[in-house]
Amino acid sequence: MQVLLPEGWAPPIGYSNGIAVEAGRIVFIAGQVGWDAQQKFHSEDIAPQFEQALQNILAVLAQAGGKPEHICRITAYCCDKPAYLAARKELGAIWRKHMGRHFPAMSMIFVSDLLDNPGKIELEATAVVP
Repeated sequence: MQVLLPEGWAPPIGYSNGIAVEAGRIVFIAGQVGWDAQQKFHSEDIAPQFEQALQNILAVLAQAGGKPEHICRITAYCCDKPAYLAARKELGAIWRKHMGRHFPAMSMIFVSDLLDNPGKIELEATAVVP
């Protein structure tokens, strides 16, 4: 996996502009929200929902034999921008706990609502497992 940073560009903080992968098994992971395996939310706060959604991504990826470092792309959908901005430090700590210093290509999209209430954030991912 190669992190792509065009010459002269400032390094992004907390994500990569692009990732190149030679070969492997491509794993597409559907949007995961902050509920547990029985589809129950344990919090309405964004940080615990983010952590659970990330754990759900990693659980699906593990079923394909993948690890966190195999994730190439994550798209996040969030319906509470003020809560997201207020929780950025806490979200960063959760990220490092589960992903270490691995930063795939990422997009954050703010939306009006999510299908599953009281969901605040949804993550989807693409991984390449060697």
